[in-house]
Amino acid sequence: MSLRRVYETTIIINAALEDPDVETAINKITSYLENHGGVIEEQNKWGRRRLAYPINKKSNGYYVHLVFNSNPSIIPALERFLTLDDTILRHLTLHLSNELREYRKERSLAEGKSGETLISSVTEDVATVRANNRANIASENISSSSDETTEVEKDLDENIEILNETEEVSDEAEVE
Repeated sequence: MSLRRVYETTIIINAALEDPDVETAINKITSYLENHGGVIEEQNKWGRRRLAYPINKKSNGYYVHLVFNSNPSIIPALERFLTLDDTILRHLTLHLSNELREYRKERSLAEGKSGETLISSVTEDVATVRANNRANIASENISSSSDETTEVEKDLDENIEILNETEEVSDEAEVE
């Protein structure tokens, strides 16, 4: 049984390379994926950007974001290929969940875009999905333990009162 999954890979290519060399590196990566059974669904070139910290004494990188469908068994081979390529500074491959894909589609349609991905939107998407998951877990816990919640709220109210009293005492001490 061949289980195919959707993955996303973000690659930082050495920005000191000329544009044709960057295109050659991108084509080499995409052809590697296609030769090993991957199907590229999206290819976003984010362009040259300043790195947050130097990598191999380089301060700029050319960012490429790929979304592809493949068999999980080729991921270790892809990681090894990307690690051994000297033009690639960093790479990160992640499994792309269906929830995140649907959220991105809805968001891009709401913004009037055709599915293009930006660096900030990727991080915001992941943060939003994580926050939604935490909220769902929290709401399940709260609904199952409403008595515990009221006790926690009472404790918080008491702690706030104590803090207010200590602030008043410290304010009076400063005045004297």
